[in-house]
Amino acid sequence: MTSIIRNLISAYMIFHIIISNLVCEARLIRVTPSFVERKGTEFVLNGSPFLFNGFNSYWMMNVASDPNERYKVSNVFREASAAGLTICRTWAFSDGGNQSLQISPGIYNENVFQALDFVIGEAKKNGVRLILSLVNNYKDFGGRPQYVQWANSSGVQVNNDDDFYTNPIIKGYYKNHVKSVLTRINTITKITYKDEPTIMAWELINEPRCQVDYSGKTINAWVEEMAPYVKSIDKKHLLEVGLEGFYGDSISDRKQYNPGFQVGSDFVSNNLVKEIDFATIHAYPDSWLTGQNDTVQMEFMQKWMTSHLEDSRTILKKPLVFTEFGKSKNDPGYDINSRDSFMNAVYSSIYGLAQNGGTFAGGLVWQLLDEGMDSYNDGYEIVLTQNSSTSNVISQQSSKMIALEHTLGNKH
Repeated sequence: MTSIIRNLISAYMIFHIIISNLVCEARLIRVTPSFVERKGTEFVLNGSPFLFNGFNSYWMMNVASDPNERYKVSNVFREASAAGLTICRTWAFSDGGNQSLQISPGIYNENVFQALDFVIGEAKKNGVRLILSLVNNYKDFGGRPQYVQWANSSGVQVNNDDDFYTNPIIKGYYKNHVKSVLTRINTITKITYKDEPTIMAWELINEPRCQVDYSGKTINAWVEEMAPYVKSIDKKHLLEVGLEGFYGDSISDRKQYNPGFQVGSDFVSNNLVKEIDFATIHAYPDSWLTGQNDTVQMEFMQKWMTSHLEDSRTILKKPLVFTEFGKSKNDPGYDINSRDSFMNAVYSSIYGLAQNGGTFAGGLVWQLLDEGMDSYNDGYEIVLTQNSSTSNVISQQSSKMIALEHTLGNKH
């Protein structure tokens, strides 16, 4: 009798352990974040439409490279999350010099890489997903000029910074950086970047421009080479170019929507590249239309958004994200009310356009800082804990986009 009871107890314990393990596994499966995906002209998450309100904080890796300053990254993620912001766009580049991520081609500063590890870990903790940009168009944090300078210093014949797009040696430097970032194993989360669902998307280059060829063809050839290269390493993540939205020569009549000039990119052809998953626009009418009044600038903004949405839906058949916009404190006649009303107008447009099927998925304001970061002030800075009216505008938009996401989800 005793042995039967003992066997029953043993069987019960084994059964209990198996059930406990299954429950734990089920919990793990349920809480493991999924990758944001694209389905036609919409983003989807776990099979349902995914809309968002988000922000830019390009400085995060740079600040986190000093362990004593990391709390600023944590603060911004915590405050942003509390305001309903779920996407952050930030730099995964810093090129040239001992304090940079990439000291010289293929040579990395491990401390700075660990700072990027930390940024990803903090985003994950706070339920914020990341869009990570892989190189800059401008000389800030190295960018295209630094890549060309590296080639020049090693004896490669170069003409100008636009050789970044065409010179095979320089393109090799860039591909090596892409591979180094995507295959990095995070020292905090222990997850390889290319397997990390906290990352929503990779961005090829922040605001690509090309002075030697305004048509968009030079940049297009580069995108046609680099987009498949990224996807050859990482097929799980979404990919975007990093465009501001300027029209090139592919559809001449669209150039009427440019703010009076071209920059060498082509919103339509560059985004038609098969491996590019979604389109992006930036807009700074206060800078692009200097001297024009607020009404003219807002009219430009409305046309900019609607023309790009129309192209995204009908020609590209891909989602659209407003990846940079803001209003500078340095504008003539600026006050906090003018910024709040500008942001309200932009947010209302995003919400209104997103209602039509979810192609316009969200906007990322430029830019959030923590308190005590005056050296990063560029006129567009927003400190959520100090700018309560602006913080309210942002929170209201987050709530509206979440509600709209649920509405669209119920229609599916």
